[in-house]
Amino acid sequence: MIFNGVEVEDTYAEAFSMWASRIIVTADSREWVTTAVTSATGFATSVIGCGCEAGAELELGEDHTPDGRPGASILIFGVSRSGLESQLVSRIGQSIMTCATTACYNGLEDGEQVDVGGKLKFFGDSYQASKMLGKRRFWRIPVMDGEFLVEQKFCIKKGVGGGNLLLISRDVKSCLEAAQRAVSAMKKVPGVIMPFPGGVVRSGSKVGSTYRFLSASTNTPYCPTLKKLVKTSLPEEANAVYEIVIDGLDERSVRDAMGHGLLAACSCDILSITAGNYGGSLGQYKFHLLEILKGM
Repeated sequence: MIFNGVEVEDTYAEAFSMWASRIIVTADSREWVTTAVTSATGFATSVIGCGCEAGAELELGEDHTPDGRPGASILIFGVSRSGLESQLVSRIGQSIMTCATTACYNGLEDGEQVDVGGKLKFFGDSYQASKMLGKRRFWRIPVMDGEFLVEQKFCIKKGVGGGNLLLISRDVKSCLEAAQRAVSAMKKVPGVIMPFPGGVVRSGSKVGSTYRFLSASTNTPYCPTLKKLVKTSLPEEANAVYEIVIDGLDERSVRDAMGHGLLAACSCDILSITAGNYGGSLGQYKFHLLEILKGM
């Protein structure tokens, strides 16, 4: 399909099931919320090498946080229940509890519960105190600017990881502009994150490698400098490709985000848009680009 001058390939993005959690971070000021979120979501672009995928979801005003302070929500995705629990404990403990004036709360209303605050409480060296609000238990851990308040149980549930778009253009400038516009549009959709730096991936990967010790390697069919050396998926005039990866709490959120991203990218001067899949062998979710675009 040619949409607004951009060729949208008749293909699909293949996504898969992941474990997901939402945490709410608050602090005395927006500055310290941002600092905590930035730290807690660092080195979390891909489960291939980082152990989890994480990113800022929404900025929350005082009327939408548990303690009436500035806040933000973070989404974290892992491949296993135990792996995600471990990431929650380490990232909240090392990046949020250490950040000035913060508190941390469970942000999901349903799902399986994992123990986070109940493990972090031991940092209080026996001086931690329990607090019940309704049926929710919190821990007050003494720290050097007062107390760090953290919820004991955080919910995790099955989410969707690996939704994606591949934007193809004549040059880096136009391709990056399209990618940034697409990411900005996607960020308006609740329940999703784009975990790579700025939401944009330059080093897209394929499954496998010529090196046996690597499970993934550079996406050679989409590398412009390799067009004459490999079986390429790029037209002759293409010199830049950027990928956008989308993780979401559910299938609908990922689909909606991809739709907004498609519309935004098609408003730019690029050649085409496609998506990455593995012939249906990896994931149970298939997001067909033309169906999504027609539904917008």
